[in-house]
Amino acid sequence: MLNELKTREKEGRLIHVGLVGLGAMGRGIAWQIARTPGMRVSFIADRDLAAAQKGAEVYGKPTHVTTDCLAALRDEKIPCDVFVEATNSIIAAYDFCMAAIERKSHVVLMNAEVDLILGHLLQEAARKAGVIVTSDGGDQHGVLARMMEEVEMWGFDIVQAGNMKGFLDRHRDIAGSVDIAKSLGLSTIQCLAYTDGSKLNIEMSVIANEYGLTPFVPGMEGPRANKVQEVFDVFDFDKYNGQGRVDYILGAKEHGGGVYVIGKCEDEIQHGYLNYYKVSNKHPYYLFLRPYHLCHLETPRAAALAAMYGKAVCTQRMGRVTDCFAYAKRDLAPGTRIEHAIGSDEVYGLVDTAKTADAAKHVPQGVLDVEGSDERPVVKRAVKKDEPVTWDDIELPDTRMARLWEKQKPLVGLR
Repeated sequence: MLNELKTREKEGRLIHVGLVGLGAMGRGIAWQIARTPGMRVSFIADRDLAAAQKGAEVYGKPTHVTTDCLAALRDEKIPCDVFVEATNSIIAAYDFCMAAIERKSHVVLMNAEVDLILGHLLQEAARKAGVIVTSDGGDQHGVLARMMEEVEMWGFDIVQAGNMKGFLDRHRDIAGSVDIAKSLGLSTIQCLAYTDGSKLNIEMSVIANEYGLTPFVPGMEGPRANKVQEVFDVFDFDKYNGQGRVDYILGAKEHGGGVYVIGKCEDEIQHGYLNYYKVSNKHPYYLFLRPYHLCHLETPRAAALAAMYGKAVCTQRMGRVTDCFAYAKRDLAPGTRIEHAIGSDEVYGLVDTAKTADAAKHVPQGVLDVEGSDERPVVKRAVKKDEPVTWDDIELPDTRMARLWEKQKPLVGLR
């Protein structure tokens, strides 16, 4: 890939990338593309002009700077082979992606929320337009997708796709997130979505939908472990009965933001080789570890794969096998307004199997998003703390999200 990119650089056959969302990750993406041969940022967009200008400064090369992403995408004079969505919005992100698809640009999503919640609509539009919509290569689910493709190619069955989380507090609120968000350079809402596990569950739902995996329990088991090799002690893989699972370990700080895959191979010849290679195992289960994911560093690879080879990293190709459902963060009395869907004082999200009678009653967390609307979902009957929010529990306003969800339902087997 690198040699082809270098050839493109020499021949002037550049991959032009449009970028929206110049927060911490977006700025990193701009910096990285500036150092990737054969690739240029054709426009930088953020609703905050100062953020967009800072992104352009980090990029350090000529580019179009705007607060109007849709206008840039609709301007045929601005080239865009690949569009990178790096906001944490859902509705706005959907509109940006659809505009990119309409102009036949590939789309890379460093935005797991829109990927999971409205990704099936985006995939349908992309198929019709003959372009790629893919998860980014640097988010945990994108890294897992790459690892799992290789593990399967080796002839192993996928037993578990695993994430690692250093800290989790499902009941953390916005007020309790202000200081830590400031120290990390994140928005408070975004930080809270990380802290209460919603982001983790959204990302693991995306990879579950790529490989047909499910959680063993709603929200996954998430046992504590000091290091990743303890997975053989804290999980009972035999009880999975051949069904691949998504899960995570809590702690294991020496591995940072890593991910891992558990593969199964009963062949004794392979067992001998893998022992020789010092692969951690409890035969027939084997641990394959990547002790890091590098977010912005890996975005250009996803863009190049799409532009040069028409290849996606992760597309939820198995359909809506799972979803991330809303659970009450505290006792919710009738009349309570749900102010935020993801990063909320009212709800957190747990991944669960989508194709069950109970799941059909539960509200996907993202459907509660009201971006661009003054209206809010209102609780109409009491929901106890840590109970799932059902369709009968809330009054959902006629928001853009609600309408898009209805539009997507036939694509995911819902009526």
